[in-house]
Amino acid sequence: MENLKSIIESLLFVSDEPLSIERLKSVLNPAAAGDIRSALNLLAEEYEARSGGFHLKEVAGGYQLRTRPEFSEWITKLVQPRAPRLSKAALETLAIIAYKQPVIRSDVEHIRGVDCGGVIRALLERNLIRVLGRKEIPGRPLIYATTKRFLEVFDLKDLKDLPTPKEIEEMGQALADRSNVVIEDDTTDETRESQLELDFEESETDEPTSLADNEDNGAEPPESAEGVEPTDSEADSGYPRPS
Repeated sequence: MENLKSIIESLLFVSDEPLSIERLKSVLNPAAAGDIRSALNLLAEEYEARSGGFHLKEVAGGYQLRTRPEFSEWITKLVQPRAPRLSKAALETLAIIAYKQPVIRSDVEHIRGVDCGGVIRALLERNLIRVLGRKEIPGRPLIYATTKRFLEVFDLKDLKDLPTPKEIEEMGQALADRSNVVIEDDTTDETRESQLELDFEESETDEPTSLADNEDNGAEPPESAEGVEPTDSEADSGYPRPS
């Protein structure tokens, strides 16, 4: 296709979310996936050689134009993006779901040692986790996994990029800083949990949504609760270009 690289660049510029090879292929038909990938690589090389204000980042199973982290001080003064606000309890629960997915609520609570209903509800509302379906055991509890939005917020290409426990220990607070996530004090979290708990328990008794309705447009469901092997697919690494 003539001017393929320029066309892809224009699509990246107007998109407010990462574009996967599959998504680009559907728009650029009949361009081949290999040609699209080559054009993306050329664009990435050009941006790196230019060392300008933004670069092409592979994140959440797709490609997105993002500003360079070294300019975040000035960018935040202009656009003042709202970073996701998570309590320590929510961050801990999210980490358990990320590493143990697919996982049910009772397994999360067994690890944390406390009730997690309100926290899970909050994570669902923030689109950081999703419901895959129900587990075929007594009570048919909901099964949870992370979303494509989770990958975007934490600047991950896919689930294989999750840091190891040792890396998490070494990074400490730097992990949250890198991910542009505000960690709130847990003092108000317990109140929030208790307020959400009743509604959440009622929602778990509803009929399950179909698995297809809960798919996350590009994020493949993990294959086991112990390890995740995903398919190929506004973090401190840069904010997406404002539309």
